[in-house]
Parts: sequence; C-alpha cells; structure tokens
Amino acid sequence: MNILVDADACPVVPIIVEESGRRGFAVKIVRSYDHFSLKDMEDHVETIYVDRGAEAADYKIMQLAEENDVIVTQDYGLASLALSKGCKVMHHKGFQYTTHNIDTMLQQRYLSAMERKSGKRTKGPKAFTNEDREKFKKAFVKILNEFS
Repeated sequence: MNILVDADACPVVPIIVEESGRRGFAVKIVRSYDHFSLKDMEDHVETIYVDRGAEAADYKIMQLAEENDVIVTQDYGLASLALSKGCKVMHHKGFQYTTHNIDTMLQQRYLSAMERKSGKRTKGPKAFTNEDREKFKKAFVKILNEFS
C-alpha cells in the first residue's frame, strides 16, 4: 500500500509525512514544477514533479495508483477515478470519498460550473481551519491503522 498525494494545494502534507513515517508507509507526493521545492523530505517520501497542465498531477497519480492505495486529493474527478480503481480516497478536510457520495459531489460541481458559466457568482471553499486539520489527522490515522 502506498499513499499518493495530490500536493499542489494540499495543506496536510506534513501530517501525511509524519503519520505515514511512524507506521512505515511509503508516500508519493505529486506536484507540478510550479510548486518545486528544495526542501529535503523523509526517506519514506518520494516527490514526483509533473508539467503544469491542469490534469498532469491527476494523470500521474492514476498511472501510479494501485488497488488499496490511499489517495489524498480535493479533486472530485480524480477521486472518482481512484475509487473505480479500488483506492481509498480522502479529502484534506478529513472526509472520505465513497462510491455513495461521489456522484452527488460531481453533480454539485457540475451545477456550480454551469452557474458560473451563466454569469452567477458561487461561493468558494471555506477557509482551512485547525479543526479541519485535526479532523483529517484523525481520519487519516484511522485509515492507516486499517493497514497496520
């Protein structure tokens, strides 16, 4: 089991690195060259850089993903693809994508896009809070413990 992170806008990378390291799981952080970093990572972490295309990180993650991998992303489309591959998929706000909730999320994303296209304004995501961080950590550790 690997942990794959859609990392360009992921605020929980430090939690993922720390908690996976404690349990001996490998992490692959996928990000675009626009987010290049010289920061040294732990030995169990591999950073993979991709071109700056809109879905370049998603394509790379799906290329790497195998059944039972854990994927962290805020992208509903990537989550849907990963679920169909048998992966466990989490959002950085701490909830898990499932085959039961992904269709509703994709539908809402589509409806919001149509509203914006017609000139209406839609609300963006709420700010990421310390409560969100704690919720993610608790849910992430629970998933890791399933594999320990």
